[in-house]
Amino acid sequence: MIFDQSEYNVRCEWGVQGVAMLAPISDVVIIVDILSFSTAVEIAANQSAVVFPYRWKDETAYEFAKSVDAEVAYKGNLNNYSLSPASLVNLPSGIRLVLPSPNGSTLSLLAGSTPTIAGCLRNSQAVAESAMKIGRNIAVIPAGERWEDGTLRLCLEDFVGAGALISYLRGTLSPEAMAAVSVFGNASENLLEKLKACSSGKEKISRNEEHDTKLAAELNISKCVPILRNGAFSREA
Repeated sequence: MIFDQSEYNVRCEWGVQGVAMLAPISDVVIIVDILSFSTAVEIAANQSAVVFPYRWKDETAYEFAKSVDAEVAYKGNLNNYSLSPASLVNLPSGIRLVLPSPNGSTLSLLAGSTPTIAGCLRNSQAVAESAMKIGRNIAVIPAGERWEDGTLRLCLEDFVGAGALISYLRGTLSPEAMAAVSVFGNASENLLEKLKACSSGKEKISRNEEHDTKLAAELNISKCVPILRNGAFSREA
C-alpha cells in the first residue's frame, strides 16, 4: 500500500495508525515513548521487573493487576511507583507492575503477534541489535503525545529517540526513517538541553519531574532490551 513503507527494511510512523499500518508487515515493532513509558519500562526491566502495559488509567487497572498478581504503578501506590521513570529507579528484583499509559502501553498492545520491544535513548543500540536478530523488516513507532482534544501531538523527544534507534539499524531506510535520523543528529550534541527545551520537557519541568528528562537523555547506558511476552515486558534473556 502507499502508506506502509514496505519498499524499505526500516520504517517509521507515528502513533496508533503507525502501528496499525506497519506491525502486520514488519518482523518486529519498536515502541518509542522516551519521556515516560519506554524509559520507565527500560529502567524497571533492567531491575528484573515484569511490566504489564495497560491502556486505561482507571479502576480497571487495579482489577487487572489482581488478575496477574501485580501492583499498579499509579495513584495510591504505597511506594509512589508511577509512569515517571524516576519513581522506578530502586525497585525490588522481580516485582510485577501494571503500568497504565494511554500512549506507550496502548501502542505496545496494538502490535498484536508481531514481536514488540520498548526502545528509548538509554538502550537504543542494544534494542537495534536485538531487533536485527529477529528480522530485517523493522517498524519504529514514535508514540507522540496528546493534545487536550485527544488528537496526536507529534513531539520532538520521540522523533529524536526513534532516530537514535534507526541510526544503529542496517538495511534500506524509508524517507520517514531517514528524517528521524536527521532529527537525532541535530539533537545529539546536547541531548539533555534539547529535551529540556522542547514542549514535553518544559511540561516535565513544570511538574517538578525534571529528573525524568535527565534519565531519558542518557544515551546507550543500558544493554537492557525489554520484550513483550504474554502481555508483559521483561528483560531479554
